[in-house]
Amino acid sequence: MSYDRTVRLRSEFTATVKAVREALAEQGFGVLTEIDVQATLKAKLGHEMEDYLILGACNPPLAHRALEADRAIGLLLPCNVVVRTEGDSTVVQALDPAAMVAFTGLPALEPVAAEATRRLDAALASLT
Repeated sequence: MSYDRTVRLRSEFTATVKAVREALAEQGFGVLTEIDVQATLKAKLGHEMEDYLILGACNPPLAHRALEADRAIGLLLPCNVVVRTEGDSTVVQALDPAAMVAFTGLPALEPVAAEATRRLDAALASLT
C-alpha cells in the first residue's frame, strides 16, 4: 500500500511552502506544527541536506470525528505534509489518510479518511 499523496512542482521552495499553507487553509486545515528538518539536522548533527519542512496540518472537525472513533488515533494526527527540494523540483507529500484506516482496521474511521483524502487531494491539485 502506498502511504503518500505526492505532487512535484517546478516552483521555488519558499513560494511552494506559502502556496501549500494557503491550499491547506482553503480546505479547512490549519498548520499546528512546523519542523524544519534541514535546520534541525544542521544544528544538532552538523548534517547538510536539502530544504525539508514538515507541516503538521489539522482539520479540527475531522480530527474530532477521528478522536470520537478512537482516542488513540491522536498518535496518527495531525496530517503531516512534507515540502522538500528534490533536484530542480519541489515535492509536496501528504500522508494518505487511508493509512489511518489500514493501520487501525477501524471501519468507523473510513468516512473520516475519505473526507480528509478528498480535502488533501484538492489542496494538492490546486498547487499544480
